Amino acid sequence: MGPGASAVKYADFVGVTTDGKVAGDLYSIHSTDVSTDKVVQKAQAFLDGLTTKERKASVFDIEDDEWLAWSNVDGYERQGARMGDLTDKQRDLGYALLGAALSADGLTQSRNIMKLNAFLGDYSGGGRDTLTEGAYFFTFMGTPSTTKPWGFQYEGHHLAINYFVLGDQVVMTPTFMGSEPTSATYNGEKITLFKKETKAGLTVLRSLTDAQRKKVISSESKAGDNLKAGAGQDNLQLAHQGLAAADWTDTQRDKLLDLVRTYVGNMADGHAEVKMKEVEDHLDATYFYWIGETDDDSAFYYRVHSPVVLIEYDAQSPLAYGNKDGNSGGGAGGPGGTPTQQHIHTIIRTPNGGDYGIDLLKLHLETDH
Repeated sequence: MGPGASAVKYADFVGVTTDGKVAGDLYSIHSTDVSTDKVVQKAQAFLDGLTTKERKASVFDIEDDEWLAWSNVDGYERQGARMGDLTDKQRDLGYALLGAALSADGLTQSRNIMKLNAFLGDYSGGGRDTLTEGAYFFTFMGTPSTTKPWGFQYEGHHLAINYFVLGDQVVMTPTFMGSEPTSATYNGEKITLFKKETKAGLTVLRSLTDAQRKKVISSESKAGDNLKAGAGQDNLQLAHQGLAAADWTDTQRDKLLDLVRTYVGNMADGHAEVKMKEVEDHLDATYFYWIGETDDDSAFYYRVHSPVVLIEYDAQSPLAYGNKDGNSGGGAGGPGGTPTQQHIHTIIRTPNGGDYGIDLLKLHLETDH
């Protein structure tokens, strides 16, 4: 069940495009001068810490369909090593791998998503092992290496990180991050998610002139679910909407880059800067689009879309939180319900064949081997 059930096969992957045609010459094999040694070491240490049975269940070929078979829903049947089934030592090795792959902010956000998943389980009455901190899975494609292509996937409810490595190049898309609720107290810790993403979107919108906003803000009303490029949508055709940044002022363009950096910045700092340079090179062709109201606490949707990056932020209607006892979910539940900032989905992708590092892998196989 769930969005991942509609995944395309690896061999049929095209990627997100505007019209079904992949724009060429966007990606190349080159040295970034940002080492991947640490993430390789931590990945190998995690794998070495697994039992033979656990490792066999967690390792796939580099071109396996498992790459595309991820989902953000809680009840989806997943492969790999489940964090809740591992020993404390094995889990620590898993978190060490995430710590090497992600920035400090990215790791904190990932852990907080897991904690609020457990909060939702408690809120819903408990007894569901999918709504726990342990219901997250590692799978590996290929073998960790500083020269040969490999990658890993970390996946569970409201969190899916796809991490591809080729030499010192890294692709960390698609990465899905979401939560319901986005703010709650779990084990005495007050957790609030997506404040930066919410504020950064509003900051870009409010920097625009009235004439620009008329082109950016859609005439359609905010729905309970506006996300387009989620799980199972790897070959999505999505036309540009809104306004491109080509004629924006330098200040406006800087705020748009700050917004993109909020998402790209979940990956380790050095690799994030490499990706941001790629985004900057295509800034003139980067579109910004908005659906919904524009107050600080409004439930809205926005999209950043260029040849090399696609970001979606979507405040959705509640499905499991805030539908009883007047809690702060706000509004009726279900896809047709009233959206709220207590249920947010986000995703970042690399369009035109870049997700999962597939375009880089093709180039590698064609030119190097």
